[in-house]
Amino acid sequence: MPHPLDKFRFCPVCGSSRFVENNFKSKRCEACGFTYYANPCSATAAFIRNSRGDLLVAVRGKEPAKGTLDLPGGFVDMDETVEQGMKREIKEETGLDVAELRYLFSIPNRYLYSGMVIHTIDMFYEARVPDDAAPHADDDAAALTWMPLDEIDPAQFGLQSISQAVRQYLDAISNR
Repeated sequence: MPHPLDKFRFCPVCGSSRFVENNFKSKRCEACGFTYYANPCSATAAFIRNSRGDLLVAVRGKEPAKGTLDLPGGFVDMDETVEQGMKREIKEETGLDVAELRYLFSIPNRYLYSGMVIHTIDMFYEARVPDDAAPHADDDAAALTWMPLDEIDPAQFGLQSISQAVRQYLDAISNR
């Protein structure tokens, strides 16, 4: 898999073609001295549960992995906290306003976007909503459904980190 910085051939500050590998995570311009670090982007996903214990599962409406199962979530925008980004993504994809989130764990990930591999750090949260919550699919979600935990197959989740997280979450729930 090519390194994400391989796509960047010119210095973004001065435009020089002398933009060379500095180390595994950065490139440095030999002309102006600017160093660019390829740090991971922040992404979120939510395990949204109702009081019956069912999990809100989305069907991906866009590539990558269009048509596979997913969790509500997405990229954190600049100038927002991870929690704000998580709440915004839940609202955009489900219409739900979530008051409380509980951080669970993170997983490093690689996300293919427009032919380029984007390194992310995916942060997973749990949220509880009342049984009368009425989510509706929007934005990146083609459909939403409540699924009992015993019917969930992590292999049906098309993104690697989401599938891994679902497996980890289900293991943790069964060990409680």
